[in-house]
Amino acid sequence: MTSLRKAGWFVVLALAMAGWMGVLGSLRGVAEAGVIASHLAEAGAHSEDLAKVQSFLENKIVAQKLVDYGMSPEEANAKAQAMSAQDLHRLASLTDRVAAGTDSGIGILIGIAILIILIIVILRLEHKEVVVR
Repeated sequence: MTSLRKAGWFVVLALAMAGWMGVLGSLRGVAEAGVIASHLAEAGAHSEDLAKVQSFLENKIVAQKLVDYGMSPEEANAKAQAMSAQDLHRLASLTDRVAAGTDSGIGILIGIAILIILIIVILRLEHKEVVVR
């Protein structure tokens, strides 16, 4: 009984850490790095960048988000056409990084599996038997 009382703080701390790691593991975070061009490569890049931005704005998910934020797709196209070549190139390069779909949820499944394994390890450390039928 005294060993259980002494280990009580450890169990509480381990469960708190497991819960916190589960929360952090379920959040999607992407770290990317890359080289940004200091100047435009060619003069024809402006029309290519404009076409890329306009095709991105025509995506129905993007159009819906624009409407949600209070801007019509026509306004967004007009602002894209009024942008400088450097800003337009920067925006066009950012559209390449946008994910086409949503997260598959595999991170959440991995987090749940790690949480279950951690609970089993904690129970084993307390010399309790885990029976799965």
